[in-house]
Amino acid sequence: MANGGIIGPVNDPIVYANSTVTSFTASGTFTARTGQPSVDILVVAGGGGGGGGHGGGGGAGGFRTSCSFSIPASPISVTVGGGGAGGTEYTQPGSQGTSGSNSVFSTITSTGGGGGGGYNLSAPAGGPGVGSNGGSGGGGVGQICSTGGTGNSPPVSPSQGNNGGAGKTSCAAPFAGGGGGGGASAAGSPAITGGGGPGGAGSASSISGSPVTYAGGGGGGSAGAGTAGTGGPGGGGNGKAPTGTSNPGTVNTGGGGGGAGGSNPVTGGSGGSGLVIVKQPAFTKVSGVWSLQCQYNFKKQGTWTPSAPFDVDYLVVAGGGGGGGAGQESTAGGGGGAGGYRSSFPGGTKLTLTGGTSFPITVGGGGAGQPGFSTGSCGSNSVFSSITSAGGGGGGTYQTGGKNGGSGGGGGAFDPLGLPAGSGNTPPVSPPQGNNGGAATVTNQNSTVSGGGGGGAGGVGGTGTSNTGGTGGSGSANSISGSPVVYSAGGGGSGSTPGAGGDSSAGAGGAGPTNNGNSATSNKGGGGGGAITGPSGTNTGGNGGSGIVIIRAPGNATFDVAPGTNTVTTLPAPAGGCKVATFTVSGTLTT
Repeated sequence: MANGGIIGPVNDPIVYANSTVTSFTASGTFTARTGQPSVDILVVAGGGGGGGGHGGGGGAGGFRTSCSFSIPASPISVTVGGGGAGGTEYTQPGSQGTSGSNSVFSTITSTGGGGGGGYNLSAPAGGPGVGSNGGSGGGGVGQICSTGGTGNSPPVSPSQGNNGGAGKTSCAAPFAGGGGGGGASAAGSPAITGGGGPGGAGSASSISGSPVTYAGGGGGGSAGAGTAGTGGPGGGGNGKAPTGTSNPGTVNTGGGGGGAGGSNPVTGGSGGSGLVIVKQPAFTKVSGVWSLQCQYNFKKQGTWTPSAPFDVDYLVVAGGGGGGGAGQESTAGGGGGAGGYRSSFPGGTKLTLTGGTSFPITVGGGGAGQPGFSTGSCGSNSVFSSITSAGGGGGGTYQTGGKNGGSGGGGGAFDPLGLPAGSGNTPPVSPPQGNNGGAATVTNQNSTVSGGGGGGAGGVGGTGTSNTGGTGGSGSANSISGSPVVYSAGGGGSGSTPGAGGDSSAGAGGAGPTNNGNSATSNKGGGGGGAITGPSGTNTGGNGGSGIVIIRAPGNATFDVAPGTNTVTTLPAPAGGCKVATFTVSGTLTT
């Protein structure tokens, strides 16, 4: 029995127990392992060069990722784009920074960053000096107030970058500054009077094993005594003021070059070159008849499992806190804090799931808004595996500050006390899961009270002012489901003019002189709005929104969800067929 007890052809399994990572810092050729069906990829283009003379920062190179990307037959040609050259002031037409070059892996193309605008006397009013379009747009030149270039050009989804910031003119010292170049996760900032705008922040990726930030925008240059803009995290070069050559973008990050200062002749920094990283995940292929010897070996090694382990990204959002109530005697309730926000997507550390296992999923409910002199209820925790996001803190009210939580509740106001807010990121985790709420204010006894806004995942809650409730802290956008959605925004505090929620999914505060708070949308983790009353009456804060858990896996992963309210979908290109499990209620994920 040469086939170990099987008569006929034998096709033993192909097993790759470990992932492999190949980094391309220059153009080359990729060859996949035998039988490898798909890969994870990061494609970063070259950054744009900074502009010359009050120059705008160079835009970052386009930043694109894909999991479970189906690879064609090997070998695959890989192109790594170079960074663009910096422009030199007064040269015609070379004052404009040169755009970076594209990086390409198979059908995925990331576009080079746009060059920063530069000062050129050959055109009317020294223009145009507009930042160039690209993966992220270049910043506009100072002195003539030109606009920044457009990012995500040509458009792809998810977006590969952001717009550059506008330049600014000042007729008096310290003169003009260039706008910051756009980055992968944020737009470049416009210049300030006398100073250059900072470059937009890049995005982190852990495809190489630990988180590294790429594609930061270059800082805008300045002139005179002005301060140059700093480069965005992810390799963006700092701008220069007032003379000399600006800082280049970091090599193999796709960072934009810094814009030049304003003394002739000055040259912008060159953009950083791009990068392509290809990860071949651990893989088991069972495509035929196994010999008895092979079956025995796998059983003996303990690797005979229903399915192989696989890595997943996650988003875990807890329930938002309820808004604070308002009883008689001029009371303003604070907005509820957003539910804790924790995610590995994009670029964070993934979780590894074993095959043949059931994982309980908890989706936290939103906290109830409370009537009268009662603090809003805190939201409930959401849990997946080792990741727990804490419920948002309830909004404060009569003689009670906001509660602590994933994000803190806003402080309540009661004549004559404006009370403090709750603390966010409680209990503490890294990166932080939320922010503090805003404090409340009492301006005129028995007449003007305003509650603080609840904290959000993207910002602290606003402080109530003399007649306006504090705005809820901003939420955070996440594209794990295939398109950007904002989660975990804080609820607005109440006031004569109510504070808005940090996003439309969070509740706004109640409007004076007497009103209930507004409730948050389900499954976004937003805080509820605070309530308000005058000298008499009782009103109720808005309810916090329930949380959500989303799990994103490679296309070859196998899992099921229960109950049927929860869903599993397959994303279209360019996400490469990733599977997404969405839990809007508590349930079970089975691999």
